[in-house]
Amino acid sequence: MITLEDVKNNPEIKTLVECSQEQLNALGYTEHSVRHITIVSNRAGEVLTTLGYSEERVELAKIAGYLHDIGNCVNRVDHAHSGAILAYEFLKDMGMDTKKRAEIMMAIGNHDEQTGTAVNDISAALILADKSDVHRNRVLNPNISTFDKHDKVNYAVTEAKFRLSKEERKVTLDLTIDTKISPVLDYFEIFMDRTMMSKYAAKYLGIWFELIINDTKLL
Repeated sequence: MITLEDVKNNPEIKTLVECSQEQLNALGYTEHSVRHITIVSNRAGEVLTTLGYSEERVELAKIAGYLHDIGNCVNRVDHAHSGAILAYEFLKDMGMDTKKRAEIMMAIGNHDEQTGTAVNDISAALILADKSDVHRNRVLNPNISTFDKHDKVNYAVTEAKFRLSKEERKVTLDLTIDTKISPVLDYFEIFMDRTMMSKYAAKYLGIWFELIINDTKLL
């Protein structure tokens, strides 16, 4: 079986991950580099591990998480779709079984809130992992005075905790937001679609999605 380590060590994938971030830097987007994809990969695996899925499903979720933003090397627009096709071809060249790489392709192709939704266990885990990575570390713009609303919301998040409970059948995103930088309402304006996508992804896995901001339960 192709593993996450095999994917990480693939020189072509390494180069495209780097090119993806270079392009997003030029466009002024938040961080989508190795930091982000590693967090998403680990969390996607954590979701399925906690819920008792097999090691194989966990590994596929980790791979999907690591490759999910590779389409940004083509264009930010429709990056989920182009990334899904790129990932499929890479995994094919690496010798992965057709069914497994198709499931990863489906997950990556459905991770963006504008066009996607949870379609299998891997995609549901990927969505929960991806949409939970909200933090000031993702803001690359060094000039606070030029922040757009998206930068402000991310920079305002000083702490983000992602918790899973198998017993309670619940996943919790617990955020601490500095309201002097951005009001909580702006979070919902920017991230409502992502929040609802996470809620549906959790439902697909038979668990509940809970959002807590500044010690107040909102979902």
